[in-house]
Amino acid sequence: MAQEINWFPGHMRKSLNETSERVKLVDVVYETCDARIPFSSRNPELSGIVSNKPRIVVLNKCDLADPNRTAEWMSYFDSIGVPAVEIDANHKKGLDKLTKLTLELVKDKLDKAKEKGRIGRPVRVMVAGVPNTGKSTLINALCKRKATITGDRPGVTRSSSWVKTDYGFDLMDMPGVLWPKIASKRMQLCLTATGAIKSEVTDSVEVAFETIKLIDSLYPNAIPNRYNVDEAPDPEDINACYDRFLEMAKKRGCILSGGRIDEERFSVLFLDDFRQARIGRLSLEIPMKG
Repeated sequence: MAQEINWFPGHMRKSLNETSERVKLVDVVYETCDARIPFSSRNPELSGIVSNKPRIVVLNKCDLADPNRTAEWMSYFDSIGVPAVEIDANHKKGLDKLTKLTLELVKDKLDKAKEKGRIGRPVRVMVAGVPNTGKSTLINALCKRKATITGDRPGVTRSSSWVKTDYGFDLMDMPGVLWPKIASKRMQLCLTATGAIKSEVTDSVEVAFETIKLIDSLYPNAIPNRYNVDEAPDPEDINACYDRFLEMAKKRGCILSGGRIDEERFSVLFLDDFRQARIGRLSLEIPMKG
């Protein structure tokens, strides 16, 4: 991507500072990430903040991700000793595995509390992660009610809050936070394509164009099957890639007066298709080997 993306409003620095302070109050941390981009959707600053607490990586939105890729990511996290669970919070799938793993991680602490007569002590959990990874949706699923405000856009949660669940957990919902500078262009693309970065600070046409090229490299048949176009041309042939992009827009009916192609409208439609898995269950990242 030609455009440098730095979306780090003042409330995000405040939220990182608040996370650093409030993590002392909890027993375990749920770090939500997007199962389609488990690498790019993990905030490196968060790792330093919660390093001394038991942590579970929650691969949320697994219903939108390639199940084979998700299985590879689960094996990867297991290989590096990081507890991880795949979750579809929207449909409340995977919650039992998450709660079971949580209780295993805090068993010693709960046993010590019982020895001191503190029966029924709640497990305190911080739910943190980058924007739009489904933190609030996960909390609502665990609470079996709408306990927090949710939305399919980043930045919905702006301050921390506690909510109780039927599992005996007290959950602290933290605002989604990015980090001051996202160095990798690939990470920038993955975060914008999945909606973790607000569309207002990105060029939707460029994001759509580059996402199409990325999907073509990973799933050669996905774009042709959805949009009834030929297989991808050489990615270095920008003119051919652009002509195919315009053809896709035309077939979706994104045409202005005079026959001009409405690139902006198509880009928004395309990104929505990707985010809602209408192109298929696609993952944009593959775990490192070795």
